[in-house]
Amino acid sequence: MSSRLQNTFVYTLLVICSVLVLYPIFYTFSSALMTPEEASAYPPRFLPSGFYWGSILAVFKLVPIGKFITNSFIVAIIIMVGQLITSSMAAYAFANIRFKGKAFIFALFMATMMIPWEVTIIPNYLMVKKWDWLDSLQGLTVPFLATAFGTFLLRQFFLQLPKELFEAARIDGCGHFRSFFRIVLPLGRPALATLAVYAFLNAWNMYLWPLLITNSEGMRTVQIGIAMLQFEELTVWNLVLAGVTVVLLPSLLMLILGLKQLVRGLTAGALKG
Repeated sequence: MSSRLQNTFVYTLLVICSVLVLYPIFYTFSSALMTPEEASAYPPRFLPSGFYWGSILAVFKLVPIGKFITNSFIVAIIIMVGQLITSSMAAYAFANIRFKGKAFIFALFMATMMIPWEVTIIPNYLMVKKWDWLDSLQGLTVPFLATAFGTFLLRQFFLQLPKELFEAARIDGCGHFRSFFRIVLPLGRPALATLAVYAFLNAWNMYLWPLLITNSEGMRTVQIGIAMLQFEELTVWNLVLAGVTVVLLPSLLMLILGLKQLVRGLTAGALKG
């Protein structure tokens, strides 16, 4: 009986938490399909009377949202590929190569995770400005091509690979490069997929950095495009939420497709230190 009550309490709490998390997303999609009159009605409505596509079409007319989505997609793909390359190589070195001071260097590497992004944003901005990368694709992507979290995530997964595989490969004459490309990368696909999803979503949702270094509409990303739907005189919220809906769709699709790999990869780090 006690166990049943405990389970009931846990499931009730989980349902409440799920509703709290999902309600803003549901309201965003619902408001995007409402007419302006329904969206501004009081008391507020939770469901549209029909599928009204006028707000979504208006978003495409008011701002070049297609260009912004393309920019965000290119930036997210470059950052994702860059992080996969740098993190996998660094993780392999920390997991499989013996060198002097490895533990200290790894600890120093991990310590960078404790530094808030806001602390490094000014030095990064000055560096990008000095290199004349403001309002450019390099400025949007290069500062994010390496990540300590990705290295830590992949290293934890690589440590779980059987040592016998590397010993057998070494006996057959495989060096580190062949072991990396022939053994580690194929077996590490789940962790690589996890990092890919994580890096893509983070890059897709960036707001402050693109806002700081871009000036032209040709380099703006989609998160800034949403802010452009808010006017000084009046904010039409169903129009803003229609823009948010357009922006959410790619990231939600990516999350749905990679959720299993994302959870599996993030929990893999808890098995071995």
